[in-house]
Amino acid sequence: MSGREPQPDLFGGGPHDDTAAPASAAASDPPGRGRAVKGGVAPQPVDTGLTALAARLPSTVRFGTSTWSFPGWAGIVYGGDYDEAKLARDGLAAYARHPLLRAVGVDRSFYAPLNAPTLERMAAAVPGDFRFLMKAHAALTTPKSARRPAFLQGAPEAFLDADYATRVVVDPARRLLGEKLGVVLFQFSPLGERVLRHRALLLERLGAFLAALPRGVTYACEWRDAAMLGPDYHATLAASGAVHGLCAHPRMPPVDEQGVDPQAEDAVAAGSATGPLVIRWLLRRDRGYDEARAEYAPFDELCDPDPAVRGRIAALLSAAAASGREAILIVNNKAEGSAPLSIAALAEQMVR
Repeated sequence: MSGREPQPDLFGGGPHDDTAAPASAAASDPPGRGRAVKGGVAPQPVDTGLTALAARLPSTVRFGTSTWSFPGWAGIVYGGDYDEAKLARDGLAAYARHPLLRAVGVDRSFYAPLNAPTLERMAAAVPGDFRFLMKAHAALTTPKSARRPAFLQGAPEAFLDADYATRVVVDPARRLLGEKLGVVLFQFSPLGERVLRHRALLLERLGAFLAALPRGVTYACEWRDAAMLGPDYHATLAASGAVHGLCAHPRMPPVDEQGVDPQAEDAVAAGSATGPLVIRWLLRRDRGYDEARAEYAPFDELCDPDPAVRGRIAALLSAAAASGREAILIVNNKAEGSAPLSIAALAEQMVR
């Protein structure tokens, strides 16, 4: 969702609202799932077929969507009609009760760092086996020479600044989300020729940046420039234990051609396999974001199935599971029309 309009605040207020009261301790959850808070959003009643499907999936594979605040998911994820603001504020607990949704992508943190009350409420809304894939603030992945989007006006120049990343992204997330923090993802928007011509220097800076970040957190790098891929790039990630974030996106090669083979034993691929397999299924190769949004809204059906990409992703996830490797897949509505329905279709393909 890079370059699009910022999401509504997750729990009300503006992007820098630090006045909200911290969430109180959540009541105990039913085994394995979260529960909707009183006065919150009702989850869709349990679908025994989806529950049985989830039980057949490898426990090491987690599915999630890019955020959760879509009114069109009524009858799919939510048990009623709610507006976007209500879902952004109160919908996460209901989302986490869907049998197949054991993770979520937090896109809003790309536009501005999340404050402590927001992180606390996120953690309290989900069960212990749930995982967040949190996008790091865009200031960390926007070179000084790049044109800064409007949402970064006033933000510090912090390109590959490990101190800034630690203070405003990593330390708050690992302290307040704990084990529920699955991945911190650094999404690099298209860098342009002025930056790419210095690719070797960029990889050197990337390696130093990743090495300086706190240990014990999974870091993934995701690109919109295929020129960044290559053995030296994967070796750079391997040196710090970071992973490549595979993305199904028109600007990048197919997900299974991005230089990461979960079963490979050579040094380059093995370096990328030291952490979880991270995939984001974002967009068809023949669509733009605005076109997909207009055509697929309100995201309540599979408008444009993409079996080829679904098959590639299913194969990668199955291979990772067979080798005991953790995997997290985040799906965007713009991939096929409805992220939860894409996940259900992919899960069915995997268990077959």
